[in-house]
Amino acid sequence: MGTRKISLILAGGCGTRLWPISRELYPKQFVRIFNDTSTFQNALLRAVATTGDISSVYVVTNKEYRFHVLGQAEEIGFKLREENVLAEPLKKNTAPAIYFGIKCAVPEGEDALISVLPADHIIPNLPKYEEAMGRGLKVAEMGYLVTFGIKPKRPETGYGYIKAGEKICEDAHKAEKFIEKPNLERAKLFLREGGYYWNSGMFAFRASVFEEEVRKYLPEVYEAFSSRDWMSHLDEVYRKLPNISVDYGIMERSDKVAVVPTDMEWNDVGSFDSLYELLKKDGEGNAVIGKCYLIGSRGNLVLGERLVALIGVENMMVLDSGDALLICPRGRGQDVRTLFKKLKENGESEAMVHKTVYRPWGSYTVLEEGPGYKVKRVTVLPGRKLSLQMHYHRSEHWVVIRGMAKVTKGEEQFFLRPQESTFVPPGVVHRLENPGKIPLEVIEVQNGEYISEDDIIRLEDEYGRC
Repeated sequence: MGTRKISLILAGGCGTRLWPISRELYPKQFVRIFNDTSTFQNALLRAVATTGDISSVYVVTNKEYRFHVLGQAEEIGFKLREENVLAEPLKKNTAPAIYFGIKCAVPEGEDALISVLPADHIIPNLPKYEEAMGRGLKVAEMGYLVTFGIKPKRPETGYGYIKAGEKICEDAHKAEKFIEKPNLERAKLFLREGGYYWNSGMFAFRASVFEEEVRKYLPEVYEAFSSRDWMSHLDEVYRKLPNISVDYGIMERSDKVAVVPTDMEWNDVGSFDSLYELLKKDGEGNAVIGKCYLIGSRGNLVLGERLVALIGVENMMVLDSGDALLICPRGRGQDVRTLFKKLKENGESEAMVHKTVYRPWGSYTVLEEGPGYKVKRVTVLPGRKLSLQMHYHRSEHWVVIRGMAKVTKGEEQFFLRPQESTFVPPGVVHRLENPGKIPLEVIEVQNGEYISEDDIIRLEDEYGRC
């Protein structure tokens, strides 16, 4: 039967360098930038290809993203078990996240072959990935901590590098050293010399080997998960953990690290500069997603929800998400993280949420708002329902524009069809649900002296939010 294979997907990051496309409560791994699937969904497809079974795939994320994980898995035909979605109470970087995943996924006394996949990578060629991961798992069975090195195609300053050392076997070398993001001259030197690879952030190893290296190099992490009842006081366990990456904590210190080179197409979309490299360009070097008119403009990245027009603009990035606009020179994409930090410190809601906000039951989009009113388009997925709730300060007027709505209003229950409506006064208990087979779409008009989202009293909820 052989050793069981388990895939861990790391899906807890915020994607702060891709603001305003990525937001803290809906980060880049769940956003559909290129097509109908997110990078998380593509990572899930790779994980299932590796293990052969969705039940052997575990997703390490945080509690705010749990329903995104379950919902997006369901969209592409996978029923992830609740227990396979591992919610961290605090963000403590990749070393604790991976060890937490292993402790949850691998029963005491069992060993397993673990593959670790970040949720935000773009790897378009699945067979090429499967071939590389297959080679890596064979090396991992030999007792090595395997990291995958991407053969560099250009002198990239946005990635870390790994220098390959002596050969272990046909498919792997000892990892001689890890190198931080270099300047352009060093990156060019690495490309000329050869033997240097981009650090992909993907790994493969035996659970027992990784646990031994954690015990040796991160004893505080090992000890934190050693008590028999650590899961029952997970918040306390996480407060004690260091905030440390697996590269710093383990890979750069262990003598068991092997690098498996691969020339597959790969991108971690770590910034808008790397996104520009991925996209197709027109004859003037412009990369565009959305509706855009360009006159005398070249070398630009443009992403727009609205029509965007540029005249005489060169080498700039214009990112319009509908509720926020970012403009900066190409090459300054790494600075977006600093901007995001300032937005969050100043309490800007745009740092946290999009105009479209995703919920376990579907989503809502704010169409317009002003003093004392807000207009939303509410989409409820088939078979889903909102919580049974009430508001103290606002009324709601619902107009169905698509699908069939089942409405609870006080003691009443009734159905609404397209063009039909109902009014819910303040203080009245109510619920909206979709009993049909197609998405339900409702225009909701809120009125009142206070219309913020925290004016909600949940009396009953299927998603554990009461």
